[in-house]
Amino acid sequence: MAEYEPWNEDRAKDIIAAHTGMEGSALPILHALQDAFGCIPMETEPLVASALNISRAEVHGIVTFYHEFRRKPPGRHVLRVCRAEACQSVGADAVAAHLRAALAVDWLGTSADGAVTLEPVFCLGLCATGPSALLDGQPVGRLNAARIDRMLETLS
Repeated sequence: MAEYEPWNEDRAKDIIAAHTGMEGSALPILHALQDAFGCIPMETEPLVASALNISRAEVHGIVTFYHEFRRKPPGRHVLRVCRAEACQSVGADAVAAHLRAALAVDWLGTSADGAVTLEPVFCLGLCATGPSALLDGQPVGRLNAARIDRMLETLS
């Protein structure tokens, strides 16, 4: 899993400046900020707004509209679980309930040990292997309680 930098306003300004000349630069800027800091800190919104000559509300709207953007850094591992109908039809609800109980978190939460952040995703395109998930970007299919328990045991 990625190592993130601690929040630093000067670093954020450098990242923003490196992307402001791009066409449609708001999304590349926000992705670059999240890649650096693990999230989009609230402190970045006025910096991005000023650099792009848009309102803070517009920046906030972009950050909150796209599910990929986070407000706080994730755990050491990110587990994205499919919540779409195809996976639901083969047991995704039970998988989701088992995961939330095993990690003692709700959606978008991070386990107490900081190991796993649990995120819902609406279709991963892995319908043939449902219920499916992505663990740190790698597909995991045919999830059930036993497979989940084995998978979670390997994460630290």
